Amino acid sequence: MLRLPRFELLSPRTVRDAAAMLRDSPGSMLVAGGTDLFPKMKRRQQQPPIVISLGRIPDLRGVARADDGLHIRAMTTLTALASDASLDGPYRALREAAASISTPQLRNAGTIGGNLCLDTRCNWYDQSLFWRQAMGYCMKTHADVVCRVATSSPRCLATASADTVPALLALDARVHVTGPDGDREIALADMYREDGIHYMTLARHDVVTGVSVPDRAGWVSTYVKLRDRLAFDFPIAGVAIALKLNGGVVEDARIAVTGLGSRASLVPAAAESLTGKTLDEATVSAAAAATQRASRPMDNTAGTMAARRITVKVMTERALRQLTSNN
Repeated sequence: MLRLPRFELLSPRTVRDAAAMLRDSPGSMLVAGGTDLFPKMKRRQQQPPIVISLGRIPDLRGVARADDGLHIRAMTTLTALASDASLDGPYRALREAAASISTPQLRNAGTIGGNLCLDTRCNWYDQSLFWRQAMGYCMKTHADVVCRVATSSPRCLATASADTVPALLALDARVHVTGPDGDREIALADMYREDGIHYMTLARHDVVTGVSVPDRAGWVSTYVKLRDRLAFDFPIAGVAIALKLNGGVVEDARIAVTGLGSRASLVPAAAESLTGKTLDEATVSAAAAATQRASRPMDNTAGTMAARRITVKVMTERALRQLTSNN
């Protein structure tokens, strides 16, 4: 049995206090549902001496709807999103993404804020301490060694695997962040960088408090993913698509992919290939081909790189046909 290392647990009552604790406690980490952090602590991938829980901070749960769109607080569980029928239609991609994450038990504990901050994954990194001691550490945990999946790489190639991120990218979401000195709002796309270790652009004392999605009236969306086990698993590849349709013509489009690089990313060329056109077979094929061309899978998860590139094309086609048949 893997056991947690010793740590001190702090339970602030305000977000500002949590941010101050992060700033003033070197090596400390936040925990929301704990479905990612605690297993990693058991495997000694992360060993914070202080863990700061957001569980007792009021007003960090729930989904609110307003004229300007959707507002989701950071401690809202994935189960709450997956079971919210009002998220169908324009926001369906988010509901499908939340429903595709792990198992019911973990969705009950996991939160939207935690999923947005999910650590990157790698076949080498995500092993037990015993395995990594025997086979050798990688640069994600030890700065003086190489990337084990690409020994000549100057950076860590661990892969982004948060399912809600591509869905929210396709929905043009913005993230609300609180630090010791105040609140701010950033585009979700600006929260990540292409680096398996330093994959987030936020400061270490920043706390994600929620995410907002603009009003998507007239839009439809969906999310599809490839994974090893259909019942539960991280994405080997994922595609999220949001379309604004008018009489069968695509007025606007956003396509995002995940599971291929160290960050989920939009595919502008694929979106541009759809704009102003009807979703006939030629248009669907062109968009799928553009998504495939933009995909650069890394060899650090299940499945070959070539197969995952083909999968991205197939999933894009299926998602577009699904959106066409449902509207």
